[in-house]
Amino acid sequence: MDVLTSNFSTFAKGFLGTVELTVYASILALVLGFVMASFRVAPVGSFRVFGTVWVNILRNTPLTLLFFAVLLGLPRFGLVLPFKVFAILALGCYTSAFICEALRSGINTVPRGQGEAARSLGMTFGQTLSMVILPQAFRSVIPPVGSTLIALAKNSAIAGAFSVNELLGTYKTLSELGYNIIWTFFWIAVGYLIITLTISAIFNVLEKRWGVPR
Repeated sequence: MDVLTSNFSTFAKGFLGTVELTVYASILALVLGFVMASFRVAPVGSFRVFGTVWVNILRNTPLTLLFFAVLLGLPRFGLVLPFKVFAILALGCYTSAFICEALRSGINTVPRGQGEAARSLGMTFGQTLSMVILPQAFRSVIPPVGSTLIALAKNSAIAGAFSVNELLGTYKTLSELGYNIIWTFFWIAVGYLIITLTISAIFNVLEKRWGVPR
């Protein structure tokens, strides 16, 4: 208990850093996921190809390698940003591929006739997708999207290796000060548990309100 009480501010900064990474990266992942899912089912071939390439590359690239590519590669092209922003980009882009596939599976559950009916009423593809298809698709994939964002929260630990202030990074600071490793990891685990259980609770509420009955 001493390690927590004596270093509460250190744990708090790391905890809030992880929360910040999770929130911003989740927003980016959801936005990109919706865009790429739209591309994957678009009538324009080039959009479908772009969406497919995006998903296949990111899903099959180790996240650590993606962090290296973003944090070390982008500055070579003149894009210099804080490491935290680069970490959010890496986490958000990586997770967007999984959000995209979850949404695409939801889109496939929507009866084809609904899209055809919308188009017969004069709605464009974009209107049909945003007003008819995607709302129903999201309702059916609330649980897998929640699980994906929980994985994002845990994956944020990688950012600590790149000098980004986050929860797991507190281990290095406290170990250098000679604190007990086991208790340090215990309180770090508690912090992650609070974050993941909060995400789980939020998506449980969403599923009860808007989810498709099973």
